[in-house]
Amino acid sequence: MTIRLYDTDARQIRDFVPLTAGCVSIYLCGATVQAAPHIGHIRSGLNFDIMRRWFDYRGYDVTFIRNVTDIDDKIIKKSAEQGRPWWAIGYENERAFNAGYDALGCLPPTYEPRATGHITEMVEMMRGLIERGHAYEADGNVYFDVRSYEGYLELSNQDLDDLRQPSGDGETGKRDQRDFAMWKAAKPGEPSWETPWGRGRPGWHLECSAMAHKYLGTAFDIHGGGIDLIFPHHENEIAQAKAFGDEFAKYWVHNGWVTMSGEKMSKSLGNSVLVSEMVKAWRPIVLRYYLGTPHYRSMIEYSEEAMREAESAFARIEGFVQRVVEKAGGPVEAAAEVPPAFAEAMDDDLGVPQALAIVHTTVRQGNSALAADDKEAAVARLAEVRAMLGVLGLDPLDPHWAGESDRGEDLHGVVDTLVRLVLDQRQSARERKDWPAADAIRDQLNQSGLVIEDSPTGPRWTLGPR
Repeated sequence: MTIRLYDTDARQIRDFVPLTAGCVSIYLCGATVQAAPHIGHIRSGLNFDIMRRWFDYRGYDVTFIRNVTDIDDKIIKKSAEQGRPWWAIGYENERAFNAGYDALGCLPPTYEPRATGHITEMVEMMRGLIERGHAYEADGNVYFDVRSYEGYLELSNQDLDDLRQPSGDGETGKRDQRDFAMWKAAKPGEPSWETPWGRGRPGWHLECSAMAHKYLGTAFDIHGGGIDLIFPHHENEIAQAKAFGDEFAKYWVHNGWVTMSGEKMSKSLGNSVLVSEMVKAWRPIVLRYYLGTPHYRSMIEYSEEAMREAESAFARIEGFVQRVVEKAGGPVEAAAEVPPAFAEAMDDDLGVPQALAIVHTTVRQGNSALAADDKEAAVARLAEVRAMLGVLGLDPLDPHWAGESDRGEDLHGVVDTLVRLVLDQRQSARERKDWPAADAIRDQLNQSGLVIEDSPTGPRWTLGPR
């Protein structure tokens, strides 16, 4: 049993060897809360939720840190534009992110620290870097001297001579334009905190180096985030942490984007699809299936057609689960272990597409058992399916999804009563052997989006793929 992960720093898949036997420590760059999340934002949290679940299944004690960037240039700009406190904007959007994570069944992190709650740790790190000659103060700003750290740009594989470092307003006094800001001097009306170098606020990169150090120590196993964070954010995190004396992350894992028309989904590009709107239009478990089942390093091109395909694929799994539960006369417990082929796929760089193929194969085997009236085999296949879906966070029988499949709990009872009246009419037609009338009723229900199945306990309706 060896889990293997693609390490961005090594540019290859490596065997995972934990720093502490039986334990895994993960730091994930979480939300910058200047706006509500779109599905591209949530994909990262979902991918690492699956990683966390797999490590947990493999018996590891997982410590999972996902930070919140609750102060940055964009939040301050929005505060000025809207005339609202920066902290109100941040808190509102932090709640929106957590609602999105929860809607899609992501397990809560072990700790979820906010940047503004760790100013003391940031000041301590800056003081240490200045003392070691890796940072300097200028005009109330504190900059990292990139030439002082020999390993700079190894993660992103760039040449320092060709580097163009992103800079913000007010970043004056740099010795070299490639140096980056760890701390920004206060401007009138902006939020600020007192430091030995004057009042100011954090730069984007410093917070994660300081919080990873606080919660995971000088060395930890895995640092994750989207591929867009490799430079400058993760590159600058490494420089700060290692120059401070930390070993920092042993493995770097990055997930791909969600795109529209080939472009990264982004609020600034106007092509984002908000999670809050998506969960109104689609069942959250279907959205999780759509975002979580491609390989985490692949790009996902968003379209409604792709969502409909995901809905149909999940409906096949869910239909099998419902039929076996009905056949068994009650819930079927998940198997203690997943099938070996599923485990092999997940161990190989979290190969969810290959693992999902095992799920669908097992569903087909289970359906064959149902067709042959082999209850024992059908129940055994469902137990395996539940074990696999549990790892992926997609088990429709999990309490988290209870009632979710009804797409509107409040209306379900009303709809059920109306459908039952129509089904009673269909049953009367069948009893008098008026097959054309019975078929016509069924066809009309199908056209309205309902799927009717004749089960041993009577007709059953479900909402079909749209």
